[in-house]
Amino acid sequence: MGREREPCVVRRKGAALTSDPLIEWSRGKLAGFKRPRSVDFLDALPRNASGKMLKRALREPYWAGYERRVN
Repeated sequence: MGREREPCVVRRKGAALTSDPLIEWSRGKLAGFKRPRSVDFLDALPRNASGKMLKRALREPYWAGYERRVN
């Protein structure tokens, strides 16, 4: 099985959001098995020329070192 992916979050300018309050907020909104254990913060989501999010580029770091990329 592949490595577990963390949710990727883009902070608003000037925001000082950390992973702990975000995970705590999800406690009342999501079931235990759906709650994130950690969060990755990005400056911006990767997008192509037409504005679509490049999910493959987001997943790439989590598959580093694996021969097969399957869940």
